[in-house]
This record gives sequence, C-alpha cells and structure tokens, in this order.
Amino acid sequence: MRDSAARVRPRAGAAGTPAETVVSVRGLRMSYGATEVLRGVDLTLRRGEVVALLGPNGAGKTTTVEILEGFRARSAGEARVLGRDPEHGGEDWRARVGVVLQSWRDHGAWRVRDLVHHFGRFHAPYSEPGRPRPHDTDELLAAVGLTEHARRRVRDLSGGQRRRVDVALGVVGRPELLFLDEPTAGFDPVARCGFHDLVHRLADEEDTTVLLTTHDLDEAEKLADRILILAGGVVVADGSADQLSGLVARESEVTWTVNGRRHVHSTARPARHVAGLHAEHGGGITDLRVSSATLEDVYMAMVRRHESGDAEAAAAEFTKEIR
Repeated sequence: MRDSAARVRPRAGAAGTPAETVVSVRGLRMSYGATEVLRGVDLTLRRGEVVALLGPNGAGKTTTVEILEGFRARSAGEARVLGRDPEHGGEDWRARVGVVLQSWRDHGAWRVRDLVHHFGRFHAPYSEPGRPRPHDTDELLAAVGLTEHARRRVRDLSGGQRRRVDVALGVVGRPELLFLDEPTAGFDPVARCGFHDLVHRLADEEDTTVLLTTHDLDEAEKLADRILILAGGVVVADGSADQLSGLVARESEVTWTVNGRRHVHSTARPARHVAGLHAEHGGGITDLRVSSATLEDVYMAMVRRHESGDAEAAAAEFTKEIR
C-alpha cells in the first residue's frame, strides 16, 4: 500500500480547503436497448487521487470510463470532468486528459522515440503555467523502460514493450486526469514496479488524478488511495483498502511459532491476543503475523452480495459507517 502518512485524503490546498474535485458523477445511467448497464452511478475523484475501479465482467466499468473520457454519450445523469460535460469536451479539454487503452495501438512502422515525440507535439499548444506540455521525450522513455528500444520499430517489440509504448503515449501530454485500462498487462515484475513508481510520481509531484481499471487486486491495493467496486451497474463499495475491510465480518488470524512449533488462532481482538502471547512467551516468539480481511475477501464478498440482491443495502450501511 502507498504511504498513507505521506498522502492524507482528502488533500488540502494552500488555504486548507479540500482538494479540487476533478470528476463528479451523479445518477449516471446507460442503456443499450432494453438492457440497463448503469443504474445510477455516483462517484467523485479529487485532484491527485489514484482510484481503482473494480468489478466483474459486465458490471459497467468500461461503459463508465468511456462516458468519462467523452467517447460515449450517457442515457441519463450528470457528469462533470475537469469542469466540463465530457460529452461536449473540446480539443483544449481533451489535451488535459490521458488515456491508456487495454489494447495497444497499431503504429507498427514508427520508431518508438519518433512516435512518442510526434504525439507529444500535439500537446505543446496547450501548455499551462506550472504544467508545460509535453513531457521530455527521452525522460519519459526512461521512466517507462523504453530507452534501449527508442530506435526500434513498434512492430518489432514484444507485447509488454508495446504496452509500455501505450503508457508513454497516454502520459506524454502531462494529463491532469489519466485513465488506465489494465495498464500493466504483459509487464514483467521489474517493468511493473517501474510503472507503479511512475504513477506515484504523477500523482504526488504533478497532482495528476488517476482512474485505474484492473482485474489485478494486488495491483489495485498497491496503487490506489481509494477503491470503488462496481457491480450490477452501481457502486457498491467506496473507500480505502483498510476501510473496505470493514465490509467483511471476518476475525483476524494470528499465526506464530514457539520452539519450532507453528500456532494459528482466530480472534476478534488480535492486539489483546498478541499482548498475551508476549506476556506468556516473551522473546521466544518468532514468525508472528496478524492477517485481517484482504481486498480479495472484500471484493468477492461484495460481488456475492450483489448476486444475492443485498449489495446496495450493505454499501449504504457502510457509507454511513465511514462518514
């Protein structure tokens, strides 16, 4: 998880006011014929947040993101992205938005550096005080691990390397709002770690707001300040990973080893149990670990609740608890 002490939510501006709202959605609905995909989505993203949008296939994640990107008209509801209705955003608005799609773009004949530099030039007229556009091409290639491939043609790259090109194209314009759709698919562990560092720098140093859609729960937990779970066309959970763990009624599991023998105990009061262990065994305890509900536990529980018809009620109750 990111260092919560270094990044407190909501972030405050110079005058102590809450961080600026970048995305505001109320009552968002979308129907395809008689099929209602979104049934009243409410969500808010603030400047500098990294938010993960999770949900099973068919939950409405892609439709939600396409509406916010301005690529799809909604059926009903309100949406404001960077102060505008995304359905009517102009070129200056689009220059402030970065998009990394799930599938790589077909620019096979281009050399990597030439392609990134070319895309960057389109953003130059939209530079703003404190946010010059675009990124320096060579610095960006280094950040996404493409320096040694800068002169290669895109068609000669591996799938993971092509994915890095997609990421570079999505952030070259120094966006204020960045949409990432399964961004690290095909990345090796080293490249994945480097990409996570890049996302953290964008949020921490440039106040970029990031909306991430992924099926990788571990990645969501590492990257996101806040997690939204979408099921059945509505947001059924919204909070940090620690807050969401409160949605699952599961006792903590304490494991420890004494004299080479491993012990496991479930308890609703792990701190008291650990204190008792230290009082009884002192320094003889090794491999002590306390495990509570994980993001996967929360995700699976909320999906099951949706399928059983009580997810919205559970989410409403949880919202009251964390406010």
